[in-house]
Amino acid sequence: MFEKLSDRLGGVFDRLKGRGALNEKDVREAMREVRIALLEADVALSVVRQFVDVVTEKAIGQSVLKSITPGQQVVKIVNDALVDMLGAQASELDLAASPPVVIMMVGLQGSGKTTTTAKISKLLRDKQGKKVMMASLDVNRPAAQEQLATLGEQIEVNTLPIVEGQQPVEIAKRAMQSAKLQSYDILMLDTAGRLNVDQQLMDEMAQIAKTSNPQEILLVVDSLTGQDAVNVAQNFNEQVELTGVVLTRMDGDARGGAALSMRAVTGKPIKFAGVGEKLDAIEPFYPDRVANRILGMGDVVGLVEKASAAVEKEDAEKMAERMAKGQFDMNDLRSQLQQMTKMGGLGALAGMMPGMKKAKAAMAAGAMDDKVLLRMDAIISSMTKVEREKPALLNAKRKIRVAKGSGTTVQDVNKLLKMHKEMSGAMKKIKKMGGLKGLAAMFGKGGNAEEGLNDALSGMGQGLPPGLGGPGGGGGGLPPDIARLLNKK
Repeated sequence: MFEKLSDRLGGVFDRLKGRGALNEKDVREAMREVRIALLEADVALSVVRQFVDVVTEKAIGQSVLKSITPGQQVVKIVNDALVDMLGAQASELDLAASPPVVIMMVGLQGSGKTTTTAKISKLLRDKQGKKVMMASLDVNRPAAQEQLATLGEQIEVNTLPIVEGQQPVEIAKRAMQSAKLQSYDILMLDTAGRLNVDQQLMDEMAQIAKTSNPQEILLVVDSLTGQDAVNVAQNFNEQVELTGVVLTRMDGDARGGAALSMRAVTGKPIKFAGVGEKLDAIEPFYPDRVANRILGMGDVVGLVEKASAAVEKEDAEKMAERMAKGQFDMNDLRSQLQQMTKMGGLGALAGMMPGMKKAKAAMAAGAMDDKVLLRMDAIISSMTKVEREKPALLNAKRKIRVAKGSGTTVQDVNKLLKMHKEMSGAMKKIKKMGGLKGLAAMFGKGGNAEEGLNDALSGMGQGLPPGLGGPGGGGGGLPPDIARLLNKK
């Protein structure tokens, strides 16, 4: 998401940071380009005007123009303004009520409301340990109730049994009674939608809200509809007191105008973002992280969260034990590659790592993709158990066999072995330098292991760009934020 806006703003700020000093004219010209970039991203005109006015006023202040790094200061001001536009702080679900806490889902037909109901239910059960029941109040769309029941089976969350002929308000009453009797923590009400906002739909929403007294009323809108999504939110909010918004298909929205306009226009926080079709592809919406990603600063906290979710505790402990001994064989490397795949592959990681915009652009252009990881795994799979444990055994004859078995070339095998050798050397240095603190210090100066990773990927992915942080790139080793995280005990 936000790729186009991120690219445009990145170009503007690269030019600003390239100048030693700035004057008011430089800032105003840059803000004019920022204005165009936001309008092209389908951000509401009123929001763009306010944003540019606020940023310009702060950026032409003497403290900025006379600072040592004025370009960086302007970027900081834009980042802060973006965070304010998106909502300043993350807005979590308000579950502070007597159970069952009712969450009412509203929205137009086709916005992804039913799937989002299941996604949030799964999130509440998995992350917060809540006992959740789902109930479909949609008696208009064919098989809508059956769809929710099917999704419930897939995520192992109970749904209210279907009773033919019951109307939405009656279903809501029955759902409340059932949830109370069975001691559910959360009751998710999936209401009906329409192709357009009409009074009949709004009257139905109001009656259901009066009957169920929901703690949260979440509007689900499709981010790909741009400003239409904002208009829908305004119409719903005038009729029903919304508590938040869920934006679906954020992974497919390269512009991001709906997200950037929603809070400013409606005053309602974005609580979740749908980022894929899978039932776990939903994320809490963090304004500061989104702003960082728009400006190419990455999302280090999100990256760490993805890593902790993907890495099994037992595997992490084994790896830590081997690192302490300075051990790192092909099985360990394979484990690392598999964890990268679990975390969403190179594309997902590139969007979250600072300084990785070029790598992500190369993936979008088809210059490289997640098949790189699959090829590496295939090479390791073609090795014997002994070879994986002792890669030094791989002579010319064995390399030819491995290359043929994996459908790659001897050159690819050599690149992977070089990568392993560099990473193995890093592990030995860790042992000598005193664990993770030493690792952070080494990578902070651009360690060889990172160069080995870049070389292997670039060779097998038809040229990984320098932005990944390898030789000649601007990365200079792992980002300082990650280094600081590694420094923590």
